[in-house]
Amino acid sequence: MSMFDVVTAGMTTLLRGGLGMSVGTPGPRPAQPLEIYEFEGCPFCRKAREALSILDLEATVRPCPKRGHRFRDEVIRRGGKAQFPYLIDPNTGKEMYESGDIVEYLFAEYGTGSPPAALGGGPLATVAVVTSGLGRGRAGSFVRPSKAPAQPLELYGFEASPFCRLVRETLCELELPYLLRNVARGSARRPAFLERSGKMQVPFLVDPNTGTEMFESQSIIDYLNETYSAPG
Repeated sequence: MSMFDVVTAGMTTLLRGGLGMSVGTPGPRPAQPLEIYEFEGCPFCRKAREALSILDLEATVRPCPKRGHRFRDEVIRRGGKAQFPYLIDPNTGKEMYESGDIVEYLFAEYGTGSPPAALGGGPLATVAVVTSGLGRGRAGSFVRPSKAPAQPLELYGFEASPFCRLVRETLCELELPYLLRNVARGSARRPAFLERSGKMQVPFLVDPNTGTEMFESQSIIDYLNETYSAPG
């Protein structure tokens, strides 16, 4: 990756005020991971992921980049339109569009307070979240040919990490589903992660399809491209 990639990914975090860097005040814990259909280049999807990180929630991510069909068609079938993010909560049976509604739902169901103002609606909040990702251009927005894995991958990280963002862009472009294991500062999941991986560093990728476990964003991106990208 280039220095430009690192700087622009970091600018997204800076312009979002570090949202998703630390856990807030989580409430009840879901028995099953949530499911979210989204794509990394979508600013409204970013708000949903920030909420997941703040509330220390795991979610199975099904990437839906533009021109992709692996999971986009499922959203159209379930909800009637290709709009993102789209949340499914298997614990309650709820399914919904609209980032604002998703954020409100997550904080009501799995938090103990109100969402941060930056996750709210209104024109100023919308301008702020859209502007924050402009430096990344088309990254994480459009599909690239790929081979589907038999099982979802796992990604340990948190929303505000620019290095995790770069890995998520690749996962999204290749339409690779993954279990997002949030380990932001203050996460109850950090001790178990440290015991498993040996150090508190993210991103950390686990691929159950090949038995691969690895740190370092550039190494992960290279691995994903070599393992799952396809001609075309």
